[in-house]
Amino acid sequence: MAEAAKAIRAEGPHRVGVAEIMARAGLTHGGFYAHFASKDDLIVAAIESMFEDAMVNFECRTAGKSPADALRAYIDWYLSPEHRNARETGCPLASLSADLPRLGKPARLEFAAGYAALAAAIGRLLTVLRFPELDTLARSVLAEMAGALSLARSVANPAQSAEILEASSRSLRLRLDLAEHRDGSGQSTRGPGLTENKAKRPARRKAKT
Repeated sequence: MAEAAKAIRAEGPHRVGVAEIMARAGLTHGGFYAHFASKDDLIVAAIESMFEDAMVNFECRTAGKSPADALRAYIDWYLSPEHRNARETGCPLASLSADLPRLGKPARLEFAAGYAALAAAIGRLLTVLRFPELDTLARSVLAEMAGALSLARSVANPAQSAEILEASSRSLRLRLDLAEHRDGSGQSTRGPGLTENKAKRPARRKAKT
């Protein structure tokens, strides 16, 4: 399944054939039908596997960190040249979102479930940081990262690609009141900090009773 997931990410579900996937896995074409009824079934299983790996990756990159540090670590990885260049093993949101409208309903449902799981994981960190409208914010953060990564992979100019990643990283750090942001060289620099940013926010009015 790992080889199928890599091939589907790298080439797209419509451009990769069963024979190629089986060859990459070191199996015969005939052996495919012992496991899957159709190529569509293989794609659904591969999408499920991709998101399982994505959740493991999220947990590994955020484990043992404070919520703010965990968000920084995940954003730094997601919007990094390393992730941009890892099309075969990176987040399936950026790799597959353009292809999903042309796939069947089971594949789209599996993709939606994986997206919801990743958004919920980000939302749990935002909960501890006490942001309002957590579901909406978490989905927005994930959508911005996936969109920026897709654009960074699409442009031919390396400097422009790097700027797309950096601009999105900087924007997210400001939105989430994270104290550090990366400069164009990939180094981290200190910003005003979570506490100071929150202090600058206007006080919310108390609801009338």
